[in-house]
Amino acid sequence: MSAPVFFVVPDMLDDPERVSGGNVYDKRVRDGLLSDGWDVSTLLVPETDGGLAHALAQLPDDAVALVDGLLVGREPAAIVAHSPRLRMLVLAHMVAHELGDHERDALRSAVSIIATSRWTRAELIAQDAADPRRIVVAHPGTDAAVASVPSASGARLLCVAAVAPHKGQDLLVTALAGAADIGGWSCTFAGSLATEPEFAAAVRAAAVAGGIADRVSFRGVITGRALQDAYTQADLAVLPSRSESYGMAVADALAHGIPVLTTGVGGISESIGDGRAAMIVPPDDPWALGLVLRQWWADAARRRDLRAAAMDARGSQPSWAATTRAVAAALSAAATIPTRRAQAVRASTGAEVRS
Repeated sequence: MSAPVFFVVPDMLDDPERVSGGNVYDKRVRDGLLSDGWDVSTLLVPETDGGLAHALAQLPDDAVALVDGLLVGREPAAIVAHSPRLRMLVLAHMVAHELGDHERDALRSAVSIIATSRWTRAELIAQDAADPRRIVVAHPGTDAAVASVPSASGARLLCVAAVAPHKGQDLLVTALAGAADIGGWSCTFAGSLATEPEFAAAVRAAAVAGGIADRVSFRGVITGRALQDAYTQADLAVLPSRSESYGMAVADALAHGIPVLTTGVGGISESIGDGRAAMIVPPDDPWALGLVLRQWWADAARRRDLRAAAMDARGSQPSWAATTRAVAAALSAAATIPTRRAQAVRASTGAEVRS
């Protein structure tokens, strides 16, 4: 691919305190494209009115622009305004609400939409956001990972996610407070405390009020070796999400051979493979979370079966190289499609020649 690609993303992309699944996805795709020889320029858009419109206005006519869907939700009018002259693709990480008319118009004006799960694609189709033929799926990838070393008790829990309402850490703290009578367990929360600071403060206060503050650890964002160590020292990964487009933390846990306890929302089913290594509970149900945790701790045979299934699942998730290839295919296809402005010019020129 010789033509440059402009990757238009929120300026929090590299903020170490605001790590999210969407940011990780964006960076891995960007780095993968660069590694494969693509000419990629990253445009960081600030959280200010008109930021996206200003960024798009800097791009030359006919440019290929891959725009993070979070920006589309903020400034749909900018997408509509620049779509006639740009080859615009939207990277849709999540559909968390009913789309408004302006967002729908923006998505329809894109050359292509790249969804991060089949569930997200289905949601976009259900909301009539685009022609289904223009929505492709590029699942998040996982890296080859060292297997965890399970403990005999299964007592070490790990929740990897930004501490935010849609991730449901408040539900897990409530469930754990109800299990305070069970000795030995601990839970590590690894994820940004700055994404939703008021919610994060409330969750930590609930742990204190529930008498489990000494058994839970809120470590904030951890990356690299520290994150790998957290996975390798965990017995069970817990992700009690209220909404989820895919479940990257679930896939990462399985890559380490760790069973998961999660909710059956959104695209979670796509991240757990055949499901044998997962325990599924309804969303927004701390009682169910607590019940399944008690069953997990009480039944060593069940823990062994789930661990064996998790070990079987290692390596079955898509790789980041496969993710990059799927995105690259969409970019290559978009580069061959003339913009609406170019089509109009050609039509006008053809009419003049025929006359």
